[in-house]
Amino acid sequence: MSPISRKRLGSSDLDISQLSVGSWHTYDRMDFADTVALLRAAVDAGINLFDVGVYGFPGMPAVFTDVIWGAAIRAAGVPREDYLVSAKLWLEGFGPDGFRPQLENALLRGGFGIADLVILGDIRRDDIVLEDLVADLARLKSAGLIRAWGVNNWSATNIRKLQQIAAETGVDGPDIAQLKYSVARRAIPDGEPFGALFADGFAMQASDVLEGGLLVGSASGREVGRDPGGVQAKIKERAAEFAALAEQVGTSPARLAVAFTLTHPANITTLFGATKMSQLEDNLAAVELVERIGAAELRALVEPFWADQGIVDPEGP
Repeated sequence: MSPISRKRLGSSDLDISQLSVGSWHTYDRMDFADTVALLRAAVDAGINLFDVGVYGFPGMPAVFTDVIWGAAIRAAGVPREDYLVSAKLWLEGFGPDGFRPQLENALLRGGFGIADLVILGDIRRDDIVLEDLVADLARLKSAGLIRAWGVNNWSATNIRKLQQIAAETGVDGPDIAQLKYSVARRAIPDGEPFGALFADGFAMQASDVLEGGLLVGSASGREVGRDPGGVQAKIKERAAEFAALAEQVGTSPARLAVAFTLTHPANITTLFGATKMSQLEDNLAAVELVERIGAAELRALVEPFWADQGIVDPEGP
């Protein structure tokens, strides 16, 4: 199996593995011993970034996937210096005390003292002052609570605004955008507005690579993310054809889907979830698949499955 490489994230001091492991509705569906073994295997394979979000909100059912992750990574005997943690910060929780209360809660639940990376959630409020966000994140970094930050599914225009505010105030701006990216969802990451950002050195983390399993024919009922452009029905309809293509090139649908994301030049790391060791191994093998087929040929093979082309605005939400 090909080794997992690492790249430096923007202006930060973080070297991030090209594959990263997420926690969205994951560890609370697994046997604890299996979780421990999976995390240990991921680190041993070269993965060093774990996305650990607090997905519970007031009025919603309690969730513990981040708490389980924290216990499992310790039980796996992985030293803190051997992995990086990416935490989510939700704009809905940004108040008079900034992000600090929810960040401290995330640190408490996950059992780590610093978030190497924090990702700001989607903009769903119309009263957000970007200058306040940039200043607050600078304070968190000065306090030693975070090392770098980025955003989740923000528009190219708003990311540019964040960069400009940071430059004008002499603090660190965003280094990365977590964007939905798959063989089916390509309009935003492959569009011109983000192309200009990427040309300036801005990085991407590909997420929702399997569309919650829909792309690979899953019917488990697992919660999936938002559906920009309303293309999930189209993705489900083409799942069997995508599986046939994967069989044609001698691989699995999941491996082919992950491999595609690795061909984007600005994609520093692809985020995936795994509840089985076989899924982890399949995703790890995507690195070798890119090398075997070649990036250009792989992108050409999956071109027919691009579902949001001409439907979703490349500018982003």
